[in-house]
Amino acid sequence: MKVRKNRLRRTMLFIPGNDPGMLRDCGIYGADSIMLDLEDSVSLTEKDVARFLVRGALQTMDYGETEVLVRINALEDGGLEDLRAVVPLGKALIRLPKTETPEDVLRCEREIASLETQHGLEPGSTGMMAAIESAKGILNAYEIAVSSSRLVGIALGAEDYVTDLKTTRSLEGTELFFGRSMVLHAARAAGIAAIDCVYSNVDDEDGLVRQAKLIHTLGFDGKSVIHPRQIEPIHRVFTPTQKDIDKAVAVIRALQEARQKGSGVISLNGKMVDRPIVLRAVHQLEQAQAAGVWQNPGLELPEL
Repeated sequence: MKVRKNRLRRTMLFIPGNDPGMLRDCGIYGADSIMLDLEDSVSLTEKDVARFLVRGALQTMDYGETEVLVRINALEDGGLEDLRAVVPLGKALIRLPKTETPEDVLRCEREIASLETQHGLEPGSTGMMAAIESAKGILNAYEIAVSSSRLVGIALGAEDYVTDLKTTRSLEGTELFFGRSMVLHAARAAGIAAIDCVYSNVDDEDGLVRQAKLIHTLGFDGKSVIHPRQIEPIHRVFTPTQKDIDKAVAVIRALQEARQKGSGVISLNGKMVDRPIVLRAVHQLEQAQAAGVWQNPGLELPEL
């Protein structure tokens, strides 16, 4: 398994580890990532069953190009057994729950590294994602984000976080703004992905889309989802439109024309085009290409 830090992560679908049908079918729903859950969605009496089923799914199922993660339990509450079941297979990234300090990440990393050595896996080949779900974790977000080269992203877990704040979730999401901002800035500073929390009302597509637009505007890479029908609306929000693509292509062509002329000044429709605009255009086209909505091999994206 090759760890990819830069890839589409518009949606991350939670799959209860004790649900054989969902474990079998989850690869067909179109999520960019699937997370096989051994933690909160599995009752204490089902933990061993879920671990057995998830290991079996990783051994037998072909999820294609979909990124696969396993959310383990806290290390002191069954997480070590979870790691021993899934890491030797070399098929999934590990999502660490309730991360509060860099040491939480490093402790998990040490256990993973030991298992890689024992089972002949390439050192460092098992990626990780850390979920931040408390006030302490939010305040340590940057230190967590840079604590390990295995980390491909950090994610906000809203329910535990707002409970820790002694409040509840609102439709407006005011109580999450600081936490979202901290997670996003930490991820960007570390060069890894930022994943938003779930929207729990699966029947409220309008509310889901409003929240997806908000986090997309903030700069998040994507959102965790708990039902397959939440995938397509979020993908619509996070996938560049044809208007976005046409504008980005025009910016890159203006850059190419300026370079061919030996000019350091880039102009488009009478306006100056500076480096941040070019960077945004490149990002838009990379996202569009990864999402399969734009293919133009004749347009070489510049390295900046």
